[in-house]
Amino acid sequence: MPTLRLTVNGRQVEREVEARRLLIEFLRVDLGLTGTHVGCDTSQCGACTVLLDGDAIKACTTLALQAAGRSVTTIEGLAAPDGSLHPIQKAFVDCHGLQCGFCTPGMVMASASLLSRNANPDEAAIEHALEGNLCRCTGYVNIVEAVRQAASELAKS
Repeated sequence: MPTLRLTVNGRQVEREVEARRLLIEFLRVDLGLTGTHVGCDTSQCGACTVLLDGDAIKACTTLALQAAGRSVTTIEGLAAPDGSLHPIQKAFVDCHGLQCGFCTPGMVMASASLLSRNANPDEAAIEHALEGNLCRCTGYVNIVEAVRQAASELAKS
């Protein structure tokens, strides 16, 4: 089996993996990072969204070996080392941008990717960045507001 070397949430990781192992399986099963959710397994819902070198990708259709030598950030990697929430996570709570919470990790990670590239996105940019992430509970209004609040908070820091 090939050896996979990558950085996950700031830590160097090295594991043997089957060539067909999906990144979502590697994160959840091999590393125990269960914050990234398995939804549709077809890249349609976005619940499995993580950052690969800062870009939002769907971990359910990405092979683990495709992340070799790269950096993966999961929802667990956003919070500060002391456990305090990242401004995006806090904004989702403050703005009630979550209900059942199943889509939330993917929404937060897609938002993080957007805000790393565009510090002050308008509503159209936010909607475009989130279009690959489905929510069946909130209706998106509060999610968009959460991204706006997070952008404002991040601009202050």
